[in-house]
Amino acid sequence: MKKTLAFLVAGIAGIFFVAAIKPTTTTGFVNGTPEIKSISSLAFGPDGILFIGDSKSASVFAINTKDAKKNKAGAVEMKNIDKKIAAALGTEVANITITDMAVNPVSKALYLSVQHADGTPVLLKVNGDQISSFSLKDVNYSSVVLNNAPAEDAKDQRGRPLRISTISDLGYADGKLLVSGLSNHEFSSSFKSISFPFTDKQDEATLEIYHAAHGRYETAAPIKTFTTTEVNGKKYLVASYTCTPLVLFPMDQLKPGTHVKGRTVAEMGAGNTPIDMISLNKGSESFLVMANTARSVSKVDYKNIASFEGTLTEPVKGTAGVNFTLMPDMNKVLQMDKLDDAQVVVLQQKANGDVDLWTANDKNW
Repeated sequence: MKKTLAFLVAGIAGIFFVAAIKPTTTTGFVNGTPEIKSISSLAFGPDGILFIGDSKSASVFAINTKDAKKNKAGAVEMKNIDKKIAAALGTEVANITITDMAVNPVSKALYLSVQHADGTPVLLKVNGDQISSFSLKDVNYSSVVLNNAPAEDAKDQRGRPLRISTISDLGYADGKLLVSGLSNHEFSSSFKSISFPFTDKQDEATLEIYHAAHGRYETAAPIKTFTTTEVNGKKYLVASYTCTPLVLFPMDQLKPGTHVKGRTVAEMGAGNTPIDMISLNKGSESFLVMANTARSVSKVDYKNIASFEGTLTEPVKGTAGVNFTLMPDMNKVLQMDKLDDAQVVVLQQKANGDVDLWTANDKNW
């Protein structure tokens, strides 16, 4: 009886010990000032954790913004935001570049990354009609250095540095940080999946697509923007590249050390670069919405993607594959992110050159 009781007590103690060491969102975080050299991409994880992709240092930093109070989504409107940002930084509009924008899904606050002409990366927070600097000094953070990054002096055939494309986009899904970009592999286009909180393990696959506008298979161009979704009961990475092919990769095939060929389901026009891609709902329907550099925001009905069983494998002039529509009132969109299932925050350059921040809702599509 005593022996049985001893085992029972030990078992209960073991349960409490396991519970005590269960990782939290900030497991492994430290207090200090991260050495962030650039801000290539932003994405939010759980509990107000902001991921900052830094291509120059080939690293991702997870910042505890401590901005985790749940708020309802309210429309964001700000005219001439570029001029207001420049004024806040004590400089001129010509000296700043807004590199990315992300909405905190919990607080609904908006975060903007800005690159100053002198090379300094800056993080800003927009709350209502207020712009404030989010200091990266003495913050609670963790970081991960990406494996197999291009060397700092590596260049492509045109002499352009490859390191700047180490991180082309970030996302978070199912407890993992998702990273697209270039690697030092022979097939350099890569996709990484990293458990969060960060560990030493990084799952990486190399990618290949048929680019119908270019009329060839490609392995050296990075994904420009991506999202994840479920199509016909299966999880997919939905990605787009320069000159706007739309490609599906089954998530269960993106395993460590694999080389995966995507299925090109659409060509959305050459001479164009995708910027941001999100999923939205309108009633019972769901849409893929993508901002790009040369055309209005594009909208693709997921039902059309689900019903398209083929793949593009022949050269295309113009567009082909899954049908999409353009949203004419949303042209020259510079950045875009999801506010909630029916609203999108848009950074848009107007015809007169002004850059405005505003909120589009389901009436716009």
